[in-house]
This record gives sequence, structure tokens and C-alpha cells, in this order.
Amino acid sequence: MAKSALQHALRLVASASLVVVLAACKTFSPDAGMDLVAAVADRELRKDVVAVRREDDAFAARARVEGLLARPLTADAAVQIALLNNRALQAAYNELAIAEARMVGASLPPNPTVFLARLSGSLESEIERAIAANILALATLPVRTAIAGDRFYQAQLQAGVETLRVATATRRAYYRAVAAREVAGFLAHAQSAAETAAQLARRLGETGALNKLDQAREQVFYADLTTQLAAARQRAESERERLTRLLGLWGRDLAFRLPDALPRLPRHTERLLAVEIEAIRRRIDLQIARIEVDALAKSYGLSNATRFINLLEAAGVSKTKREAGNDPIRKRGLDVEFQIPLFDFGEVRVREAEASYLWAVNRLTDMAVQVRSQARDAYRVYRSSHDIAGHYLREVLPLRKIISEETQLRYGAMQIDEFALLAEARQRIAATINAIGAARDFWLAQVDLLAAVVGGGADAERDDPGPMAAAEGGARGH
Repeated sequence: MAKSALQHALRLVASASLVVVLAACKTFSPDAGMDLVAAVADRELRKDVVAVRREDDAFAARARVEGLLARPLTADAAVQIALLNNRALQAAYNELAIAEARMVGASLPPNPTVFLARLSGSLESEIERAIAANILALATLPVRTAIAGDRFYQAQLQAGVETLRVATATRRAYYRAVAAREVAGFLAHAQSAAETAAQLARRLGETGALNKLDQAREQVFYADLTTQLAAARQRAESERERLTRLLGLWGRDLAFRLPDALPRLPRHTERLLAVEIEAIRRRIDLQIARIEVDALAKSYGLSNATRFINLLEAAGVSKTKREAGNDPIRKRGLDVEFQIPLFDFGEVRVREAEASYLWAVNRLTDMAVQVRSQARDAYRVYRSSHDIAGHYLREVLPLRKIISEETQLRYGAMQIDEFALLAEARQRIAATINAIGAARDFWLAQVDLLAAVVGGGADAERDDPGPMAAAEGGARGH
């Protein structure tokens, strides 16, 4: 009776353990974790994302891309195309599916090991059977499952960061390409006017109405503008190709249309009184670092709990012995195997886990300091670049127009010579190119501000001289 009660109690314990183990198991989600990525894209970008894993997904994404390419490209349309068509981003979504598979695998209990052996001789034979299970793995399964869940959440956020990074890089490339195109268009008009003036100077020189000095000045002005235009067109093509790579386009899609000029400046800038707080609250890379700290904290607790046991396995053993001419003899029992901590008492693992945890804490703290600074700097650049671009638009260019008109009048009245007229033309060209560059810098600063608050920035592109450098240098160099 006592033996039967004991067996019943053991069955209840085994059943309860099985329920706990099964409850800890994770399952695959319908979208491989893309729900969080889609939420990030909708909240921060107001855009849609899709992981192209089936033929229907590819057809739907392609149809939408073609619809966006049918019209002149805007910054928002360019970002949406990149989020649907950028293959590097799709590879990041594939990594998310891999991370989910690893999470599900880590949450499953270890497979039992089956052992079979048969020994036979002239007078007897012996069969031994055993089923072994890793008790340590079962005991720590809930903690390991929680850590795996944290890692998967981390992978989801990382996919969100990659989405923001692609969106940021695409917006930057779009504004740079449009600005380069605007500069090339402006220089083309200036070069056309200079060509007309150079031809007129040549005819006047042939008649003797214009001396060689003034004729050479007209010719070198036209030659300079021709060189600047060639450099600007080359830069515009390079910027367009950079945008093309981010959009993931090729073949007939390369004929997409860009506007001739940048958008008009907004009348007012955004006022962010608590930009640091917003960045600390919304930066996704900070959330990833926080998860890293939590996961290492759980891992540290796990290391403490198992520091004296490296392997513990329990096996149910069943043995059948058969002798010649006799009935088989059955034997059952329990086989337990464990490792004695004679040399390694787990101190190495505990020290490593503790050091890793402190590393993550310090890294998170440093990242918070960096994020605050980046947010302050991005907001400062955003406000000042708007002021600079507005100053060019409201003050510099109107004054340059007045000076140009007055210079033309005085030249027509023969109050100034050809050299003064050409000098004013060069200054007007330089001012216009600088104004385009200032407008471009504002739109880039707006992109960088969003990246500083939510993540996914592309700081490496900030120091690039941009499409204005060569043209501006040429305009001032003569």
C-alpha cells in the first residue's frame, strides 16, 4: 500500500513537472516577430514594412513600388520604396526569423537519450535499456526560456533599428541627390548665358569693338562655368546612384524622376523643449542595451544557482537477463551521474557573468550620456541650419539680385567695365550655390534630429562635403 502511494505521488510530481515544462515552451509567431518592427515603422516613420517571404508578398510589394515610381519621387515615397525593396533590410528581417527559431529551440526541453545494449554468450544473453534526461536542463528551463525571450525581443528591436537606419539613409540620399540636381540645373542655365556672352564677345573682338583682355575675360568665365557644370553633373549622377542603391532599384526602374529643386523651407521649426527626455524615452538602441542588462542579470542568477553542478543526468534503467533454459530475469533501477567539482567550483563562470553584467551597466550608462549629447547637438544644428537657410532666402539672394541688376545698368551706361560685371556674376553664382547648400543642410539636419531622438542615425555621412563643395570652390576660385 505504501509502495503504491509512493508511485502515485511520483506520477503526480512527474505530471506537474511536465505541465511546467510545456508551459515554458515558446511557439512560432505568425509573422516571425514583424509585429514590433511594423509598430516602430508606423509610429516613428508613418510607413509600412513587410518581410517578403512568399510569392504573394513579393507581388504586392512590387506593385506598390511601381505605383510610387510612376510619379516624381518625394522623400516620403523614397523611404517607402526602400522599406519595401531594400534587400539588405529584407536580410535583416530574415535574421529576425532566425532569432525566433533560436528562441523556440532554447525554450524546448532537452530530448531524452535512449540507450540499448545486448550481450549474449553461449549460455545466456543480457539486454539493457535506459532512458536518460538532463535534469539540470529541465530545472533551469524557465530561466533559460525567459533569457531566450529577452534575446528575441532584442532581435526585434534591432530589426526596428535597421529599419530606421535605412529610412534615415534614404532620406539623406534623397535630399543630397535633389540638391545636386538643383545645382547642376542652375549651373546649366548660367553656362548657357555665359556661352551667349562669350559668342558675342568673340564677334565684337573680330570687329575690333572689344579688346583682347575683355574678350579673354568672357571666354574664361564661360570655360570656368563649363568645368563647374561638368563636375556638378558628375556629382548629381553619383548622388542619384547612392539613392538608387538604397532604393534597391535596377533595370527599367532606374528611370525614376526626381524634382528639379528642394522643397520650400518650413516657416517655423519644431520646438522640442525636452529633446533629451524624448531621446532617452524613444531611442531603440537604448532599449536594446537595457534588455542586455536584464538578460545578463538573469544569466548571473542562473550561474549562481548552478555554480556547483556542471552536469546532472538521471536515467531510468531497465535490464533483462536471459539464461539458457530459464525464464528471463527483469531488473529495474535508477542511474544518476554527476560531476564532482574537484577543481572548478564554478567561480570562473560566476566571475565572468558578474563582469559581463557590470560591462553592460556601464555601457548602458555611457550610451545614455551619448544619446543626450547627440539629441542636444542635433536640435541645435536643426535650429541654426533653418536660420542660415532662411537668411540666404530672405536676405542674401534678394540683395544679390539687386546688386546684379544695378551692375547691369551701370555696365550698360558704361560706368563700370567688363571685369566688374564678371566679378558680380561669379559672386551671384556662388551665393545661389551656397543658398542651395544651406537648404540641403537644413533638410539633412531635420533627418538627423529624428534619428537622434528615435535611433537609426547615419553620422558617418555628416562630414561629407556634399554636392556644393566643388561648385562653390570653382565659383570663388577665379
